[in-house]
Amino acid sequence: MTVPLNPQDDSAPFSFCPRCGGALERRLLKSTEPERPVCTRCGFIYYLDPKIAVGTIIKVARDRIVLVRRAIEPGYGRWVFPGGYVDRGEPLTAAAIREAREECGLDVRLDGLVNIYSYAGRTPVIVVYAATAIGGTLCTDEECLETAEFDVSAIPWDDLAFRSTHEALHDYMAGFLHPVRA
Repeated sequence: MTVPLNPQDDSAPFSFCPRCGGALERRLLKSTEPERPVCTRCGFIYYLDPKIAVGTIIKVARDRIVLVRRAIEPGYGRWVFPGGYVDRGEPLTAAAIREAREECGLDVRLDGLVNIYSYAGRTPVIVVYAATAIGGTLCTDEECLETAEFDVSAIPWDDLAFRSTHEALHDYMAGFLHPVRA
């Protein structure tokens, strides 16, 4: 039996136990939790946890912010702030700094946490930081069609890729900022 990752997630399902290779089936283990994939052979419970992503709203000269236009799905051709997935064991702050450097070529200083965003039925949890560019040269990587600096009054609101992008930019502009230890 094939076990979907999540009822709202159309990515490839798991069919076999990662420990013993036995078939997985969905079982309700607790009435207050969703069904979980369980191995019919060894009883291993496969917890399908969220994926953590980071984003960085980068301030550059004249209080402009950096956005990148995506060259990958989801959101191909739409604007976001630099970001990506956190590697297992990687500190969130290090991931935010790394993703800023990889996606737009800028070295950044994290100024604070804007907020954390999660949505029902969606796998990623998005942690968004505010940052200031301290070096590097604005450029693109293979995940970006282009990079640009925007005055906050010129943000392309109708062409942003994700709900979290909209909400984080609004929160940033409203001054939401929690201290972080880098």
